[in-house]
Amino acid sequence: MPLASDWILLLDADETMTPELVNEIRHSIQNPDLTGYYVSLQQYFLCRHLKHSGKLVETRAFRKGRGHFECRLRDPDVSMADMLVHEHVVVDGTTARLRHPVIHHNVESLSRYIQKRNEYSNWEAKVWLNPENNSAELPPALFGSQAQRRRWLKQRFLLVPGSPLFFFLYKYLLRLGFLEGVPGLIYCGLQGIQLFHVKAKIYELKKKAGTLTHAQK
Repeated sequence: MPLASDWILLLDADETMTPELVNEIRHSIQNPDLTGYYVSLQQYFLCRHLKHSGKLVETRAFRKGRGHFECRLRDPDVSMADMLVHEHVVVDGTTARLRHPVIHHNVESLSRYIQKRNEYSNWEAKVWLNPENNSAELPPALFGSQAQRRRWLKQRFLLVPGSPLFFFLYKYLLRLGFLEGVPGLIYCGLQGIQLFHVKAKIYELKKKAGTLTHAQK
């Protein structure tokens, strides 16, 4: 079925739009010079608004035919299906950021949250194991786009001993997660644990492939 609109807006089932965002989008898509928009996510975790540690910005609106999902892994398995639909959107043209956020209620239950993060870490481990062999359109680059800089930093951060602990401290202290009570502590802790899982699974994959160095063993 052909799309009736010239614009595409991406929303998850656990996300809602405020009236202010709806009005802003209606006005913004009239600008002929822009082909896509970034939107910030106002995240709620365990019924708590994460004003500090949960900040996230994603491309969510783009003109039909001017944006597509980037595929960073050539051979994903079925368990990674949810991660694949959250791939980075590549927009062909000029983009801008909207002022009003999407409301994201992050957790149905902690059990489901942890299950999803386990699936995400499977995907991340394979992506970062041999980044030069994946099919990313935006390779890590210090002087590239914002997404490329973030990937460049993460690629190197994964090599730092103790990086899961440092990441927790960054989210909890520098990003002020401690101001968000127990939900903030749990959220930041799980973020650090997910990074630990990624590193552990990279080690596991290397061990299975027999590519570990003597020092890594």
